[in-house]
Amino acid sequence: MYDVIIIGSGAGGLASAICLAEKGKKVLVLEQHEVPGGWCHSFYIDGQRHSPGLHYVGLLDEGQSSNQLYKDLGIANDLTFFRMHPEAYERCHIGSFKFGIPNSYQVFRHKLIKLFPNEEKGIIKLFDLIKKVNHQVLLIPKLKTFWDFVTVPFRTKEMGKYGLSSLERVVKKFIKDPILQQIFYVQCGDHASPPNKIPFPFHCVLMGHYEYGGFYPMGGGAALVKAKTKRLKQLGGEIKTSTKVEKILVENKNAAGVKLVNGDKIFAKTIISNADPNTTFLKLVGKNHISKRLCKKLSKTSYSLTSLILFLTVDCDLKKYGMHSGNIWRFAKADITKALTNDLEKPLTELEEFPGIFISCTTLKDPTSFDGKHHNFEVVTLVSYEHFKAFEGLDKDRGEAYFAFKEKLISIFMVSLEKEFPGIKNHIVHQELGTPLTNKYYINTTEGNIYGTEKILKQIGPFSFRPKTEIKNLYLTGASIVAHGVVGAAHSGVNTAAKVLGVRPEELLEEKENQKLTILEAEDNTHWPEEIKKKIALKQERLAKKQSSTHS
Repeated sequence: MYDVIIIGSGAGGLASAICLAEKGKKVLVLEQHEVPGGWCHSFYIDGQRHSPGLHYVGLLDEGQSSNQLYKDLGIANDLTFFRMHPEAYERCHIGSFKFGIPNSYQVFRHKLIKLFPNEEKGIIKLFDLIKKVNHQVLLIPKLKTFWDFVTVPFRTKEMGKYGLSSLERVVKKFIKDPILQQIFYVQCGDHASPPNKIPFPFHCVLMGHYEYGGFYPMGGGAALVKAKTKRLKQLGGEIKTSTKVEKILVENKNAAGVKLVNGDKIFAKTIISNADPNTTFLKLVGKNHISKRLCKKLSKTSYSLTSLILFLTVDCDLKKYGMHSGNIWRFAKADITKALTNDLEKPLTELEEFPGIFISCTTLKDPTSFDGKHHNFEVVTLVSYEHFKAFEGLDKDRGEAYFAFKEKLISIFMVSLEKEFPGIKNHIVHQELGTPLTNKYYINTTEGNIYGTEKILKQIGPFSFRPKTEIKNLYLTGASIVAHGVVGAAHSGVNTAAKVLGVRPEELLEEKENQKLTILEAEDNTHWPEEIKKKIALKQERLAKKQSSTHS
């Protein structure tokens, strides 16, 4: 019998597993997919690696919170990250307007004032407010003493004043220029929600997370998963892939174990679900085991948008197009709110191009993955699941109509990509499209959502789902609990483990000796270790030999 069974091996599930195993608990992680990691996993098409869910991480420099988290989990030594382009780790292409977001608030602010001198006062005030609110939100979990709680209203005045406002409402209060407003909205894609829905304090935390730029792991998302599973096994934990849970066994309102799809039953003192709340309670637990109150809450719970992801490999020099390690957020028109609301209701096949796309080139973010010829893209657009309901219930192949639909969607992606990289369609080596049904099949999320519950005011903070559920010994973790994203979900995992053990989260995050995260520059190889340079050279030599033997 196990102490803890964790359903799902996403960032939250693995973080919980490590924390609990470190405290001597016998932990088993069950993953339905053939590889662990959830959204963080990587896969290969014709030898080219793609990572569908991990596109960048923030606050990774020495002394910053994500760096410290990985040290405390004991995985830092096994990780190397590349710093994305310091002058434009994030690029906004809004209509014909282009702007690069640098890895410094001070430089960011200066660039905006230079471009929009008439908005100087508003820009300064808005940046000051964003920094203050971010600090105040992060202060809340650190409250311990009675005096902390008494004084917190005086230390969180700005958060109190703007806590009920949307991002759009606050930005419009300080900024009048419509293009400048869009720059502050552009990272809403990281919530998979429009700026008129995202609570201002929640977006302040996201902007704070990337205050010093973005980083990408060497080895893609799988590198993070590999480091975590290695650590878990060192601590005596187990992980089983291709092992799908059919039911959580509930006896007298107590979670006692799980039943697998093959009929096997495994028992444990504690069950943690890394699945979203609807999947956990309605599919795995069953309505007959939950209260009417919870059932009502679930019926009113909304989830983030889902996605289409184009996995593309090309055989051209992308740097000639001006592409580098920075992401591109491309919106066809200067109205991001409309692009993420009304435009999503239009039939997809009637679109000339998607209203907004996110472009990530992993072979420039992680230069060790570049073989000297092929570059890999993940191109993402947010969509409503409604467009795919007609294909539900079909077998895995889904039929000719589904594949014709996918081909049409790929052609719509290519309209935008051709505008960014003229002639790129002539250099495609392979292309594959992941749809909301793909998300649902591999990740098992409600309607293929990518970030758990929708991050609106009534579903975050004190209104979010709690780690501890109404069923004794059943806990939740993941993107729907504390926060979404790779780091947010990991913190959720730590919080859930703390609830299981009856301690504060910081008691589980004790720094390990001799842990150090390696940070390299994606755009400058001057200080790269020789072994990494040799690794790149060897990869490129292999391709050259392969091509030589093919042509001879």
